[in-house]
Amino acid sequence: MNFKRSSILRMALMGAGEGDQEKVSRESFLVRAVKIALVVTLYWFISITMVFLNKYLLDSPSLKLDAPLFVTFYQCVVTVVLCKGLSLLTHVVPSHILEFPSLRFDLKVLRTVLPLSIVFIGMITFNNLCLKYLGVAFYTVGRCLSTVFNVLLSYIMLKQTTSMYALMSCGVILGGFWLGIDQEGAEGTLSWAGIFFGVLASLCVSLNAIYTKKVLPAVDGSIWRLTFYNNVNACFLFTPLLFIFGEVGTLFTFDKLFAFSFWGMMTLGGIFGFAIGYVTGLQIQFTSPLTHNISGTAKACAQTVLAVMYYHQIKSFLWWTSNLMVLGGSFSYTWVKGLEMKKSQGETNQSQSNGEKNSVGV
Repeated sequence: MNFKRSSILRMALMGAGEGDQEKVSRESFLVRAVKIALVVTLYWFISITMVFLNKYLLDSPSLKLDAPLFVTFYQCVVTVVLCKGLSLLTHVVPSHILEFPSLRFDLKVLRTVLPLSIVFIGMITFNNLCLKYLGVAFYTVGRCLSTVFNVLLSYIMLKQTTSMYALMSCGVILGGFWLGIDQEGAEGTLSWAGIFFGVLASLCVSLNAIYTKKVLPAVDGSIWRLTFYNNVNACFLFTPLLFIFGEVGTLFTFDKLFAFSFWGMMTLGGIFGFAIGYVTGLQIQFTSPLTHNISGTAKACAQTVLAVMYYHQIKSFLWWTSNLMVLGGSFSYTWVKGLEMKKSQGETNQSQSNGEKNSVGV
């Protein structure tokens, strides 16, 4: 069979075009994979560093500062300043470089957000107190009950039921929690105060998620506006607490109060606290909520291993088992809920499709 020169040329060009498209597709996939890896790495770095930094500020033998409320209060102040600063920068920086909502002090919005702010204060305060008394290695187990409280509060407040597989995952988490307490007690390092604050922190994390959904419409659905108003309220609410719990007097007797290194570490802690909100949103944007939760579980595992190595601790087999149970149960719960959401979304799409067919007719 004879081919015309034009036919041969066309076939060659088509082949070259397909090859170019495949090459571009491979390059775009590689670029996206690199971006995802960088975002996940950034999330891990900021989250783990923030925990170790807070541990230093809250319970360092070299710092000797017993003022957990002041540390938390100062981090809220830094967040407010950063939010307002970025909002002002949008007036001079083009929107394609910096995108941040406009912020102003609105008393009506502050009052609307106040119930959430009270829960928010409890969440960050009890988190820091849990970290202060338990340490980094046991921190994941100490405040692991947020998933269990999510199930309980969803049923009590929202009348939402939970599947058997999700409840079994919660059972594994509870088993790991109690085994971890038993092993910490056996090693003589258990702090019941830390466990108490960890349970309260877990409860507040769950309440915070529920109230956030209710309050978001008041700030036009903007997480950054909510962050700003939440932290403004927190600054006002923390002020009397500093006097009530005597932390103002503690600060006046603190020998490093005017040390640049101390305020540098405090400010850095506030910056990392602000940044974790940004990188969390970034990780969800580049992956998915399910992948973000799985990444968070893996990060907690890495954080525990790093803490044991950094503080030169030796843990028993059952202690590690308790951590694996908590992390495994959390991973299982996240995976089950992801499958359930996917199935529910598929059923919704199917019913919509059937409805459209019925409306059109045969």
